[in-house]
Amino acid sequence: MRVLIVDDDFYSRVMLHDMMRPVAECHIAVNGEEALGAFKKALDDGRPYDLVCMDLVMPEMDGQQALREMRGYEDDLGLESERRCKIIVISMLEDSRETNDAFFLGGADCFLVKPIDEERFMAEVRALGLSA
Repeated sequence: MRVLIVDDDFYSRVMLHDMMRPVAECHIAVNGEEALGAFKKALDDGRPYDLVCMDLVMPEMDGQQALREMRGYEDDLGLESERRCKIIVISMLEDSRETNDAFFLGGADCFLVKPIDEERFMAEVRALGLSA
């Protein structure tokens, strides 16, 4: 499994990396702009990410915009839903508007609130059909 971890907070990146490292090849981005570049390159190289863990509030480009652009790029490539990357939005925000936007406007597959509980996170990864 290939995973892209996107968060501007060092601690959050390390925590997610430590959870996923035993079961996945992990890459890290510190903002939405870096994430979008890595996401597009992975698709263009024929080695797409299976999972993106995306924070919402980041500098440069926030998670909402990056999420919409990632899904737009998949649309441009004509990827069917079963071939699309699974995206888990992870945020300190518990705002229902943010959650709604992530799911309905951005196409997120799951929304978790920080701090992340490892057991719950890994259960969500499995529920998305990814082996972990």
